[in-house]
Amino acid sequence: MSIFWELPKRLSMKTEKEELSPKITKLKELTYEIKIGQAMTKDVVSVSPDITMCELREVLQANRISGTPVVENGQMIGIISVEDLINAMGVCSPISTTNNREVTSASQEKMTMASVRESMTMTSVRENMTTTPETLFADEPLARAVSKFNKFHFGRFPVVNRQEELVGIITQDNIVSAMLKHLETSYYQEESLIYPTDRILTDRILEDLIADEVNLILRYHVNALDFDHAGEASSKLKKTLIRLGIPPQIVRRAAIASYEAEMNLVLWGEGGELHVKVQPDQIKLETFDTGPGIEDIEKAMQPGYSTAPEWVQAMGFGAGMGLPNIQTCTDEMELESTPGEGTHLKTTLYLEANASGFLGEGATRGRETNPQAFGHA
Repeated sequence: MSIFWELPKRLSMKTEKEELSPKITKLKELTYEIKIGQAMTKDVVSVSPDITMCELREVLQANRISGTPVVENGQMIGIISVEDLINAMGVCSPISTTNNREVTSASQEKMTMASVRESMTMTSVRENMTTTPETLFADEPLARAVSKFNKFHFGRFPVVNRQEELVGIITQDNIVSAMLKHLETSYYQEESLIYPTDRILTDRILEDLIADEVNLILRYHVNALDFDHAGEASSKLKKTLIRLGIPPQIVRRAAIASYEAEMNLVLWGEGGELHVKVQPDQIKLETFDTGPGIEDIEKAMQPGYSTAPEWVQAMGFGAGMGLPNIQTCTDEMELESTPGEGTHLKTTLYLEANASGFLGEGATRGRETNPQAFGHA
């Protein structure tokens, strides 16, 4: 028996839709476009596990950093931070009180500091480092790094390639810098002047179409476990929607929803199809697969819930946010799945009237030149 999940139907009042429709910012869209490898610091300061904590302090001070990966024989075996350094120093100098006033003995302080320095020269980084640090992959979208920073509240994450080799380190400052750089170089071009010739060409083609109804059908084939090309379908869709003059806010939502749906096909669906239908008042995104199906859709819709095997999570996927993100970015979502047979995902994004070149300005000119275009004769 098929399991059926349906989200709230289309809101009838325009004002209600405007209030409740998800607002996907340009910054959030960029977290899916930018790869971690583009934002990370590539020249990583690392240390040997055999240096002392005293030597580590000098490395951190000299480079003005608060933590660093620990590397041995070319492989990262841990991470060490200033917090570990403080913990290794032990208890601070003793404090006594006299007449309700805190008084610290100079001789006691000197003895204590000497003891701390001696202790720091006797203990190594290997004894104090975190041996199983959380890492990120260089080819993951920046959204993955943002999610991990929010979850763990760490100051940094080592970045590795798929061979588990250290290739960089990323901090929240890296993320901010990368996003500002991309905004500076692409925001105005993408949302104001991008593809002007293509838009004109699209409008001219649509003006010449003679039909009672016009729908644009886009189909993308997604291969199972093809991580080298994962995300290409959603990227192509985004470019197509921009060329059609779809409003930037709708493009962002469609890009994120299609990316998450595409990744589900790569990971779970044994490959499949992403179908997109652009209509005068809406965009429909659908995926079809013949994978293992979903046992419990209600649980699968819970943020953070994941049944991903360890090897999938080790690759940086299977965080349990795919379906919730799709739900957030679309106006309607239906999920039908039969365990052992496959899954069918249907989503809808509604468009405002005359809000794009494809449906608005171009459609209006089409009606003027041909009364049958985009309507009835």
